[in-house]
Amino acid sequence: MENQFNTRSMIFTLFGDYIRHYDNVIWTGSLIRLLEEFGHNEQSVRAALSRMSKQGWIQAEKVGNKSYYSLTERGQARMEEASKRIYKTEHPSWDGQWRILVYTIPENKRHLRDELRKELVWSGFGLLSNSCWITPNPLEEQVNRLIEKYDISEYVSFFNASYIGKNSQDELIQKCWNLDEVNEKYQLFIQEYSQKYVIDKNKIEKGELTDGSCFVKSAMLVHQYRKFLFIDPNLPQELLPAKWLGDSAASLFNDYYKMLTEPAKRFFKEVFELGEIDKILK
Repeated sequence: MENQFNTRSMIFTLFGDYIRHYDNVIWTGSLIRLLEEFGHNEQSVRAALSRMSKQGWIQAEKVGNKSYYSLTERGQARMEEASKRIYKTEHPSWDGQWRILVYTIPENKRHLRDELRKELVWSGFGLLSNSCWITPNPLEEQVNRLIEKYDISEYVSFFNASYIGKNSQDELIQKCWNLDEVNEKYQLFIQEYSQKYVIDKNKIEKGELTDGSCFVKSAMLVHQYRKFLFIDPNLPQELLPAKWLGDSAASLFNDYYKMLTEPAKRFFKEVFELGEIDKILK
């Protein structure tokens, strides 16, 4: 199961970083070849694709006896949202308002409640109290998409409100998010990847890194960095602590990613186009 989860997670990374920019479709054989670079075998790739398809993230199309996968509309929306946050150059602006989502989902629909919680955390909502979630970001579109996806409009109330409590908004934030823990994780990321960046920069300048190695390093960098989407609520600058390391981590990520991009894309394109040529010949 762990290997399948890792394979699935890496497929998301490849779709978000590469495939969606190439007409959003790829031959299964090309995907298997790309994932071999990370040590994933054909069986784990096919199992992960099947799972992602059942979950509504991707869809398959047959061309002759070969299968081609593409992101569904829902999958594309998720990738767009993730990409904006991964490659952001500045914090979201704040209008001073808080969005509050409250739900009363019955016990017999507990699975919907669990899924909704995961989605809210991923979108950056914080838990204020039981079944009451807040965010300073204008996530109306994402919330409406969730309500429609899970068909829970009768159980959800969504508000746009001002905070007029006696306590400071800093205390409100501390109650909803553990930013100290996120900061510690950013510090670890910076320590590890600043060293790797210097080493790989030196190797690239000496011509010691192959395109395939750059592809693996680039995908793994994105793969690790995108984990922050699950813990960093992407708060506006005004609401962040003074010693926030997220900006330093973002700067390091962007520099490292840009350094690897050209050779990584060359390798991807080479593998991808073999599948495209095969598709045309069919």
